[in-house]
Amino acid sequence: MVGNNNKTLLIVDDEPNIRRVLTAVFEKAGYRVLTAENGRKALDVVSSEPDVNVMICDLIMPDLNGVEVLKSAKEINPQLSVVMITAHGTIKTAVDAMKLGAFDYITKPFDMDEIKLVVKNAAERSELLEENIHLKQELKSRYSFEGIIGSSSKMQEVFKIVERVANSNATVLIRGESGSGKELIARAIHYNSPRAARPFIAVSCAALPETLLESELFGYEKGAFTGAVGQKAGRFELAHQGTLFLDEVPEISPPVQVKLLRVLQEREFERVGGTKTIKVDVRLIAATNRDLEQLVAEGHFRPDLYYRLQVIQVFLPPLRERTEDIPLLVQHFIEKYNKENGKFVKGVTDETMELLMKYRWPGNVRELENVIERGVVLADANEDLITPDLLPSMLQATVSSD
Repeated sequence: MVGNNNKTLLIVDDEPNIRRVLTAVFEKAGYRVLTAENGRKALDVVSSEPDVNVMICDLIMPDLNGVEVLKSAKEINPQLSVVMITAHGTIKTAVDAMKLGAFDYITKPFDMDEIKLVVKNAAERSELLEENIHLKQELKSRYSFEGIIGSSSKMQEVFKIVERVANSNATVLIRGESGSGKELIARAIHYNSPRAARPFIAVSCAALPETLLESELFGYEKGAFTGAVGQKAGRFELAHQGTLFLDEVPEISPPVQVKLLRVLQEREFERVGGTKTIKVDVRLIAATNRDLEQLVAEGHFRPDLYYRLQVIQVFLPPLRERTEDIPLLVQHFIEKYNKENGKFVKGVTDETMELLMKYRWPGNVRELENVIERGVVLADANEDLITPDLLPSMLQATVSSD
């Protein structure tokens, strides 16, 4: 989960006591807190403080009302998450504000646990939006398929498929061993598609237990389960009009598979514990390093979901099957870690390259990157080439035993 470090919260309310109480609560929770007693001062803060992630704004104020502040603040900072404060009599107006872009609303009197959770979720949303903006800015240099390292014939075939499918909305299944770069290919498809300006949301299905995965994907309503003290949007909602990448998709449990199949078929779902149907426009890209056909045959994966996922398949070759790409990858990673570590390594010795070319690379490109990072970090200031002694002993021993 996203932490509170470096999170800036703006509290906008004309009542001094509310500003004081909320400031104390959120400063204790680790937030940097700014305050404004009216709407105009709030907009001044949003304009002058680009680090503001979340704004808590009273709906009824003497100069500008909360809806007016919301509209103007979102024009200044579209990634800003706005939480409205409302009395029970103005809940309808708060709901209307959400239609205009508010993240959520809270009612007076406050439940402090609820407001802390709402603000935490709002901060996470802002962070995801900011991350996607940074990724978009790096489109040309890092995530376009033209920039993925690979001159081998097998990688050229992958690039051709990526180029063909990027402009479509077809569901894509990327298959390949762990560490081969499946998420990089997924990002390449997204950032070369008409959805490039919209979010790219990645979820590792293996990293989350069944109950948590369902609520992460589809969100939940207040009271859906113990600890659900507020409403939370799921990853499908956050990826609206963009791309959702599900890594290690075979790890999804059968009940969640049913719900996922419905989203793919109907483009709609309900949050956990909710009855309202939510419609979404999301392109789905899935990835696996397992034999899905065998899992279907064994009854562990739904055949109808399998056929929905593999409309387009991209097979990513392991590094041992495209060894001609290793010199290019080595130089790419040397340049990357030179920049990160202030080093000036120029390359590797012939003996080192021979060891790298002979190794089988069970961890694929990710393992090669780690090896080169180690070599760059361990190289002395007066060494301009990575020598064999800077490689992991396991790699040397494995090659020697072949």
